[in-house]
Amino acid sequence: MYKYKKDFPIFKNTKFYNKDLIYLDNSATTQKPQIVIDEYAKFYENFNANIYRGIYRLSEEATSMYEGARTSIAKFINAKSNEIVFTRNTTESLNLVVLSFAKSILKKNDLVVLSVVEHHSNIVPWLILQKEIGFRIEYIDINKESFELENIDKYLELKPKIVSITQVSNVTGVENNIKEIIRKAHLKGAFVIIDAAQSVPHKKIDVKDLDCDFLAFSAHKMLGPVGIGILFGKEDLLERMNPVLGGGEMILSVDQDSCTFKEAPFKFEAGTVNFADAIVFKKSIEYLDGIGMDNIEKYIKELSGYTYENLSKVNGLKIYGQKNNSGIYSFSLKAVHSHDIASFLDEDNIAIRAGHHCAQVLMNRFSVYALSRVSIYIYNTKQDIDNLCISLSKISDLF
Repeated sequence: MYKYKKDFPIFKNTKFYNKDLIYLDNSATTQKPQIVIDEYAKFYENFNANIYRGIYRLSEEATSMYEGARTSIAKFINAKSNEIVFTRNTTESLNLVVLSFAKSILKKNDLVVLSVVEHHSNIVPWLILQKEIGFRIEYIDINKESFELENIDKYLELKPKIVSITQVSNVTGVENNIKEIIRKAHLKGAFVIIDAAQSVPHKKIDVKDLDCDFLAFSAHKMLGPVGIGILFGKEDLLERMNPVLGGGEMILSVDQDSCTFKEAPFKFEAGTVNFADAIVFKKSIEYLDGIGMDNIEKYIKELSGYTYENLSKVNGLKIYGQKNNSGIYSFSLKAVHSHDIASFLDEDNIAIRAGHHCAQVLMNRFSVYALSRVSIYIYNTKQDIDNLCISLSKISDLF
């Protein structure tokens, strides 16, 4: 995998403090290979036109490329093309499900099951809708030793209407047994929504095998452009959902008193959509497929283990989680604030995340305000981790 780092120009061009960049904030966003960057120029130089609306060749070419991207993404997760909705990000995808599907089926005193490890994007929309409808929310706790979800069956026995849960925690990197959760939830009659923002970039995901009802992820966490999210929804569920936004190409007809909508997924893509970034995302998918998701998963697993072992050797460092295959580790270091740790590391041109990671419910569960986080991807190396741990040891020695 080491050979792929040369495909990312940022590592050649960015040398703050006259030092090579070590980028370890991949859970937030990933860097882009040159072929993805070039795809932007290629599209705008040769094919830029608004899709669907033009009765001319240029618009037809852009439309074909946009729908080609939808087909490519569907194939990537083993879905049908009409089960793929383009959004802005994972957050918007989850909000769409809550504001359309969940809002249409939930009644007062119904139960929605979440977990304490959820990203804010899988908590806040539910809290907003809860105020309107009055349903109940229960949070699955985590085991203090393994950091895995604890006693899921207890919550499923309460017969929730919906279970909405992350596959991989963006804080601890721990992967939930999503397939088993989905199976058990379906036996109790619950619909299941999966936040896959941290899993789709790292491993092969098959939505048919998982049998999830909805699944959300983002392009920018898997070498793609910012501003494109994906919502997978089972065909029959998308068809019964109402659009949240109105206008543009999502309509069939409009008069002064009524309007009718196109079929899914088009009824969810109002206005001029971010078609250029969707098209560029296809190039990211092709790049990942060229490497092979099985190879990526294997490499991330190996480097993740190496990261855990070496972080564990730093004096005064506490990891909030366990050894995992996702390469995501949050930690504290003595009494040093996470923001200060990030600032010290930045002087060595090492980029990590510091803060609550949009997971304040989990921070409260840990009784901390903020943590430092490293997260790896395909262009990271063992040397990156060695340099990180050397820098962290220097910080530890200061205090």
